[in-house]
Amino acid sequence: MISQEELEKRIREMAAELDKEYEGRTVHLVGILKGSVMFMSELAKNMKSDLTMDFISISSYGDGTSSSGIVRLNKDLDESIEGRDVVIVEDIVDSGRTLSYVRRMFEDKAPKSLKIITLLDKPDRRVVDCKVEMSGFVIPDKFIVGYGLDYAQKYRNLPYIAVVS
Repeated sequence: MISQEELEKRIREMAAELDKEYEGRTVHLVGILKGSVMFMSELAKNMKSDLTMDFISISSYGDGTSSSGIVRLNKDLDESIEGRDVVIVEDIVDSGRTLSYVRRMFEDKAPKSLKIITLLDKPDRRVVDCKVEMSGFVIPDKFIVGYGLDYAQKYRNLPYIAVVS
């Protein structure tokens, strides 16, 4: 569906956009485990801005191909985000439940600014309004794996995005 070369090119473009927006400021990237790890690592490698990183773990998927509809926090931030420029880094926005939950949780922690970026966006699957400030790719409603995305914890290591058939 999306080649390794296409992913790398788009992530470089996203990194450049963030560098321009946060010029002269430190960006605090917060990845949502486990899916965002590959995207966030590549994004950070391509950014020239000063940055710090943290991770949270939120789940809304079981071991299947559809969202369970229940969002739960498995691991919170290690550091305070109060007064910081925070960019939440997600692998994919599907129903919007996870990121809607995370945005509300983070807004309560008083960051200076808050932005959500995602590598992949499935707007046709939204059931909850969720503002995403930057998307790498808008994709159709297909179950996909690779580049951090899994099926029953498998295929995360693929260097490209593939459709599960």
